[in-house]
Amino acid sequence: MDICIDVQAAIAQRAGVGRYTQLLVQHLDRLAADHRLRLFFFDFHRRGLPFPVQRATSQPMTWCPGRLAQSAWKHVQWPPFDAFSGPADLFHFPNFIAPPLRRGKAVVTIHDMSFLRHPEFTEDRNRQYLLKRIDDTARRAACILTVSRFSASEIAETLHVPADRIRAVHLGIAPEFHRPPHDVIARALTSLGLDRPYLLTVGTVEPRKNLPFLIELFERLPAFDGRLVIAGRLGWKFGPILERIKRSPRAADILLLQHVEDNALPALYAGAELFLITSFYEGFGFPPLEAMACGTPVLASRGGSLPEILGDGALSLAGFDVAEWANAAERLLHETDLRRRQTARGLTQAARYDWDRTARETLAAYEQTRGAA
Repeated sequence: MDICIDVQAAIAQRAGVGRYTQLLVQHLDRLAADHRLRLFFFDFHRRGLPFPVQRATSQPMTWCPGRLAQSAWKHVQWPPFDAFSGPADLFHFPNFIAPPLRRGKAVVTIHDMSFLRHPEFTEDRNRQYLLKRIDDTARRAACILTVSRFSASEIAETLHVPADRIRAVHLGIAPEFHRPPHDVIARALTSLGLDRPYLLTVGTVEPRKNLPFLIELFERLPAFDGRLVIAGRLGWKFGPILERIKRSPRAADILLLQHVEDNALPALYAGAELFLITSFYEGFGFPPLEAMACGTPVLASRGGSLPEILGDGALSLAGFDVAEWANAAERLLHETDLRRRQTARGLTQAARYDWDRTARETLAAYEQTRGAA
């Protein structure tokens, strides 16, 4: 089978959908030996594919800027994607929307439905784009992949897609997420300016992450003589969040790290006393799983898919009662038996998420879609 994957998201971004696209492609590259795998992207700046592959064919388009094509797809549904990429038996679009095709079957990954469920948390331009094209994508896609059973049920309900056209495929954790040696952790934390104990959250700074509540929680932990580290790039609608940090009586103890090198992330996770995720809604949730894999206890909300993905590996709370959260955080910080138990459960839970399995299940979805009438 000739499989063409649109890897534009992996060219444009390091986190989120871009990271999913890269890791999926790299593991498919090793597993899909019986198929032809082509990686299409617009490469107007001629920088090439930013990650290595062995078998897959890199197919950059250098003469047409991607933004121009995407604008045309958005407004007039023309020209067809395969006019650029050439024909294929199956096309995979990993970033919510499938552009028009002349021929071949479309597989699309819709990661979550937060833009419909919580429009107030979504970047306005992106939301308008998704609203304009998501129904057409759902209608034309031969198969919709998503990252959790929770998101599969959301897609079926909100887009009225038959369940047999939706496949929930859990994502994996990259193998580098494990607890590094003590000296590696110490060097990484020193380079990041972390010389005191800290609580950690990781993720884009945007409203869905509920960071003002996290800051309030930190303020309710006066006995914790350390820092709150928020590691993530600035996303959208972040102004009120930054203002809340400035107004905090513990503002001097809150550190916003907008850029952390990938090779320093395991040490950042492992060095934390506690990982906190207070999100209203998650389609999957990489950071708490990565923290678990690095041996750090996790305190989590039950937003979206988090109960499904984290299981008993996290201590999770329904709702956002700050006193209840503060009590749970104090227990995880100070009760040795609870910390050990949750650390062990977290390691077990994280071990269930493997990118080879993700790639195998995705390839099975391709083959089933190709064989369907």
